[in-house]
Amino acid sequence: MGAYLAFKETWRSRGRFLLVSLLVALLTALVLFIAGLAEGLGRGNIEYLSNLDADLIAYQAEAQILIAASRLPRGTLQDIERVPGVKAAGPIEFSRVSIILPGTTPQGQPRKPLDVSLIQVEPGRPGEPPVRFGRQLQNRRGKEAIIDSLVARRAGLSVGDEFTIRSLQGTREEFYTLRVVGITTSQQYAIQPSIIVPLLTGDQIKPKPVVEDRPSSDISSNIIAIKLDLPEDPAEARAFRELMKRRLESQVKKIQVVDIRTAYENTPGYSAQKGTLDTQRYFALVIGVLVLGGFFQIQALQKVAQIGVLKAIGTPNRAIIAASLVQITTVTAFGVFIGTVITLSLALALPVGVPIVFAPQTVFIALVSLLLIGPLGGLLSIRYSVSVEPLTALGLAQ
Repeated sequence: MGAYLAFKETWRSRGRFLLVSLLVALLTALVLFIAGLAEGLGRGNIEYLSNLDADLIAYQAEAQILIAASRLPRGTLQDIERVPGVKAAGPIEFSRVSIILPGTTPQGQPRKPLDVSLIQVEPGRPGEPPVRFGRQLQNRRGKEAIIDSLVARRAGLSVGDEFTIRSLQGTREEFYTLRVVGITTSQQYAIQPSIIVPLLTGDQIKPKPVVEDRPSSDISSNIIAIKLDLPEDPAEARAFRELMKRRLESQVKKIQVVDIRTAYENTPGYSAQKGTLDTQRYFALVIGVLVLGGFFQIQALQKVAQIGVLKAIGTPNRAIIAASLVQITTVTAFGVFIGTVITLSLALALPVGVPIVFAPQTVFIALVSLLLIGPLGGLLSIRYSVSVEPLTALGLAQ
């Protein structure tokens, strides 16, 4: 009976309820875009670090877990490798360069260079991501690179192609040619797509305030990725990871060792950015609860007489509650469906460089939250409908 009452009223006032569903659709689009932006910007900062095939990361002790402030000499890598329990370790260096894109724009202008993160690793050590196409890095001094899928798509590169990098050396711009040997998944760092090169090759390419020749033994890195001989049992692995943090810091001088999660959560701007966007999303949901609650409360006030008649003829409270819940849920679900379709359709038209990612888990959580705001907002109107006295309601109708 509750579903029948809900359907009859919704159909009779379909114009009014359609407008409410459209309001829910707009709210859905807002929440999904904020969630997608939070996911996209978050990934853009931490994607490479979160994908690392490592268990721990070592920083310079005084760097306060900031990659840009950390400098670790070659000797530190060798000391880490000698610690019992360490399976492998690899130095990683970060900088930023530009890829010169060939061709021109439709207006006949040269294409704007593509800014990328230059990530230097040692071939075969932790830090080098696995490739999906092509091969891994092989030569420590080779003029070769692994590019991530975003670079491949935006620069139009494939395995075997050569590309030119622009880098500032002292006061002069220098250009270097590298060959694509592999393509990996998206490995963004600092909101930029990434290219991965051998450590010694990257030392020649990366921007420098002063140009100087250094022996390879003097080359330092920002961080060192550490892979451990972990036990198979998850609980034992967690305990061993904590043990290795303390062991490494006690046996190797001037380092601070953290897990992968701690490393990427300390990426500059990540926590503040995530907190800001999450706050916006929560406020949008609160606004939705208030707006829908206000609408359904007005609806309840307008149909006091009808509720009084239903109660006078013996309609139980559970039927009135069921009718209200079905009506609220249907209107909300229809609005969420429309908003989701609109949002995903608009997302297909976004340019490649826009940092919006609709991860399945994020979208699912957002949609469940949106579906709950209708019933939550309508609780007050349901309570009011149940508390209506038949005689009072019929008296108001006269």
